[in-house]
Amino acid sequence: MPCLNKFQSELDLGQLDYEPVTLLVGTFNPDIGEHNKADWFYGRTDSSCLWNVLPRLYGENSLIANTTDDWKQFCKQNKIAFTDIISCIDDADLNNKEQARALAGFSDRALEYKFEDFTFVNILQILKSRPSIKNVYLTRGVTEAFWRHLWNPVMQYCNKNGIHERRLVSPSEDSHDQHTAYNDHNPGKQIPVFEDYVLMRWRSEWHF
Repeated sequence: MPCLNKFQSELDLGQLDYEPVTLLVGTFNPDIGEHNKADWFYGRTDSSCLWNVLPRLYGENSLIANTTDDWKQFCKQNKIAFTDIISCIDDADLNNKEQARALAGFSDRALEYKFEDFTFVNILQILKSRPSIKNVYLTRGVTEAFWRHLWNPVMQYCNKNGIHERRLVSPSEDSHDQHTAYNDHNPGKQIPVFEDYVLMRWRSEWHF
């Protein structure tokens, strides 16, 4: 049985009652019942610091302990929207223990190697239908061929149409190794707290 994105109904931005200026793009949020406790995008706050970092970029306090309604109000106020690259994993089998374990681990690498049949979100169509979007951020790198193949058309469209496009360090546990490496290479200006490291990296790429 296919595994849908938990927030599939929101991926095309059709539910928004405002015109977004900034689009943040994640990878996949599996709809796997109680194993995915996120109530909204980046809502697994035990493993993602986005709701700490993003408000601080805008000079506000962390919202990581706040409600989903607070997150949505912040986004409306700052004209931010979210989507993901993958809408559905069509060849997922939640009765297959190996696949179920891969999905419950929320690993992008597992998506590359454990599955082959996907339905992707049409990011280009979103950008074409929402000309108000002037800034696009992917919240992961694209060093792997799988993700680079998917993101290259978005990069090209943004470059051609004057849209600010960047790939951000992931706000998830996947970036802890980068944080450690940064501190190892910068003994005189270490950043002890992971959230502060992500904030520093995002500030270097943000549009203001």
